[in-house]
Amino acid sequence: MGPRTRLVLSSALMLFLELALIRWTASNVVHLGYFSNFVLLGSFLGIGLGFLRAGRSTRAPLYFPILLAVLVGFVFAFPVNVQREGSDLIFFTALYTDGPPAWVALPIVFICVAAILAGPGEMVGRCFLELPRLEAYRLDLVGSLIGIVGFTVLSFLRAPSVAWGVIVAILIIALLFKPKPVHVAALVVPMVALVGMLTAESITENISWSPYYKILAAEHEQFPGVFTVTVNGVPHQAAMDAERKAASEAQYDLPYQRIGDRKPGSVLIVGAGTGTDVALALSRGATKVHAVEIDPRLQEIGKEIHPNKPYDDPRVEVSIDDGRAFLSRTDDKYDLVIFALPDSLTLVAGASSLRLESYLFTTEALESVRDHLNPGGAFAMYNYYREPWLIDRLAGTAAAAFDHPVCVDTGRSNDAVITAGLTEADQHCGSAANARISAGATSGLASDDHPFLYLFKRSIPSFYLVTLLGILLMSLVSVRAVGGPVKRMRPYGDLFFLGAAFLLLETRAVTGFALLFGTTWVVNALVFAGVLIVVLLAVIATERWRTPPLKVVYAMLAASLLLAAAIPPDLLLELNVPLRLLAAVSLAFAPIFLANLVFAKRFAETHDGPAAFGANLLGAMLGGALEYVSLITGYQALLLLAGVLYGVSFLLLPRGSRAQAAEPRVAVTAS
Repeated sequence: MGPRTRLVLSSALMLFLELALIRWTASNVVHLGYFSNFVLLGSFLGIGLGFLRAGRSTRAPLYFPILLAVLVGFVFAFPVNVQREGSDLIFFTALYTDGPPAWVALPIVFICVAAILAGPGEMVGRCFLELPRLEAYRLDLVGSLIGIVGFTVLSFLRAPSVAWGVIVAILIIALLFKPKPVHVAALVVPMVALVGMLTAESITENISWSPYYKILAAEHEQFPGVFTVTVNGVPHQAAMDAERKAASEAQYDLPYQRIGDRKPGSVLIVGAGTGTDVALALSRGATKVHAVEIDPRLQEIGKEIHPNKPYDDPRVEVSIDDGRAFLSRTDDKYDLVIFALPDSLTLVAGASSLRLESYLFTTEALESVRDHLNPGGAFAMYNYYREPWLIDRLAGTAAAAFDHPVCVDTGRSNDAVITAGLTEADQHCGSAANARISAGATSGLASDDHPFLYLFKRSIPSFYLVTLLGILLMSLVSVRAVGGPVKRMRPYGDLFFLGAAFLLLETRAVTGFALLFGTTWVVNALVFAGVLIVVLLAVIATERWRTPPLKVVYAMLAASLLLAAAIPPDLLLELNVPLRLLAAVSLAFAPIFLANLVFAKRFAETHDGPAAFGANLLGAMLGGALEYVSLITGYQALLLLAGVLYGVSFLLLPRGSRAQAAEPRVAVTAS
């Protein structure tokens, strides 16, 4: 096939394989769902190394299909429960785990992912050598869009892992296969093994896939009528008779005790899951229950297997949505709002520390809950919180949002129920409950800008620092070993910092849209697709029209960053949805468009396309590491940090480039 077709298919494979590895490794390596950003960093390194290798080797990259099959086989043969100790950052997983610590396991996964993604990166890089720079970049973006749309469609269909493996195998064989024994051994055999292993996983009884997890739902062997739900290898929920649950775990019934003798009336349950909390609300006299659950498969499982059949009750209305986003869009009010153990076991893709429920527990979120209560209404949340300081923080957040002391019932294992009436008279704290008003002040309250509820204090935990340092050192060594002398990339220092800044812009776009429209997989996929489309538009504009000199574009970029930094995303929540969308798109995508006008112009004039693109990708790794600064500063400060990186990029521009305007397509092709 010609270089254009090869480039589109190779780019689609590269993006699809990256997304598949992020999802699959998180579903099979316990706790890796909390560290998916390290898989993303490994992908950047691997693709960058592939681009550097493209200019130095002519052999087909037959190594990566073998490595891919080996990685999948190794994970199946030796499942890893990454050990997490310490209380500076809480992970809602199994209470007891074993295996190597995160700083050992994560670099190993990082190396494997980098080695695998180097293959598609090398294939794409070779196509860049055969085509004009901007045409190659445009086709690469088209292929990437195909890859992300394909994976999104499979997520919508909740396709099992074997579907991902079949698509990867078809693309690999189509792009690399030749009727030679070495190709059969290096391509066909590993791909058959890969598909076989993923088929065995996919047909395992009671296994299903949601857009977020690999789910195992089965009846408990020792307790008939109790169905346990395990996600990504970690016990997550139990579907069982509501009265039996309330009798065995007091926290489920306490919210109804804390509202006194009145019936709950209309109830909103966020984190409805398989339906036990919904069934209990109905049994306690609720006349209407609105059940909000972010994972469609968990709700379906509850509808299928829950013994009380709560989702079949006509009093129940279901919304598959992010809880915070639902609150921002509805005008309904309730007598009781319950956050029913809404704890996720995964991160929002593209953000190193943002979890699916992070925006649900900020001060602004609980103020929104307060505004959705009827007169005399109340709010309650409960969970197994692991650490006393987290209970204190949540109690303090509720007290700050409702402006009065709240009821706090604690159990023996740091389980707690926190209840707040619309007024203090609307709650009835029992003798065993402790009223607290400012308990969260000692460890800080989560906010929309700093939504890190499970982080003890504003700092970067040491295990993050150690792991990031190890990853960066490994990256330097591998770049030197694979790409040759670093001086090959020295002329493209500005592109390196463009990549670092762009990753921060992308992260801010992901987190901003997650706040405004929900942390759902749909919103996330649309943001990534939107970023690629905006980048593609910037490339097309550079190809077809004369754009301003780079120094002018940099000035416009700086202005757009300052404007975006001056308007916190939570202010946009006050707008109606159409205006909110327009404002969010303008603020998030304007800097991305301008930044890629700069990149497209500079990339078009480079002499070594693979080295230039590789430098940009390796810069994205630096941006991925710098993203952890948000644990200290909050997310909005990332825009200012991106501005600093763009400033460094401007200073590193080659002489003569600053004042030069981008020429239309004919001139670019001629150059």
